[in-house]
Amino acid sequence: MNGSRRLSSQEIAEILRERIRGGDLKAGDRLPTQAELADEFKVERGTVRQALRALQEDGLLTNVSKGSPPRIAEPATPRGEPQPTMVALGPRLAEAFSAPRVRVDVVCHTSETLMLALSEPLRLIHEGRIHPESIDFRVLMPSRDIELAFPVLVEDEEDDPVHQRWLQMRNAQARVLQHNLHAVRSTHRVDVHIAFRALPFTPPMKLYLLNGDEALLGYYMLTRREEEYESRTLQMYDALGSQSLLFSFLKRAGHRDAVFVEESQKWFDALWETITSDMTLS
Repeated sequence: MNGSRRLSSQEIAEILRERIRGGDLKAGDRLPTQAELADEFKVERGTVRQALRALQEDGLLTNVSKGSPPRIAEPATPRGEPQPTMVALGPRLAEAFSAPRVRVDVVCHTSETLMLALSEPLRLIHEGRIHPESIDFRVLMPSRDIELAFPVLVEDEEDDPVHQRWLQMRNAQARVLQHNLHAVRSTHRVDVHIAFRALPFTPPMKLYLLNGDEALLGYYMLTRREEEYESRTLQMYDALGSQSLLFSFLKRAGHRDAVFVEESQKWFDALWETITSDMTLS
């Protein structure tokens, strides 16, 4: 389906997410077996297993076991409860994009989750169901020049392939995010601005500020894991952003939430002004 290039586990997971979002796969439905999915996507079963684990971590699958195919999970929990990032962020962004003037401020480690979650509001724009006049994004991510708190190798080496891998991911995902937003500008005449600046530290949490009305906060949880990179297996301590639970604070929900949103916005604005140069994506 993609010529000679094999799909990655992330790409397979996103295809299955779209089938769930689009209603092709409904709550309670069984997924095809790993063998059937491997045959469909022309990949090894290990790649399928990684994709299914990602969907399970996002709260989209239940009954994941070796004995039988998993089932599609029931719809997300009520708004007031914390939800996995990939469950919560897409609908929140779609709601934020229904405003005439969209402003999104983000603190994150990479923009992978944001890039994937944006597929929902961008789809609604391309379908003509929402019509924002302007979209303004500001994104803060760690600088390429700092020693990251995570991801890091379990055992130190003279070179640092984990840092190299992270930097490649950071830049590639940010470029895709930038491209997708600029495509809206050219095809729908939406006034789009997106800027990236580099943090001098590793953020312990991810923060999404939506139109100054809602703050979504999730803490990164570190885990030991392995990842294939350039024909070698890296043992690392890392945090998977999709596993973070997002806590929602709505300005209209009451005084405590309103104060949190306002103070978070002030903190972001001050940090943004402190960092004077834009981040390079190379």
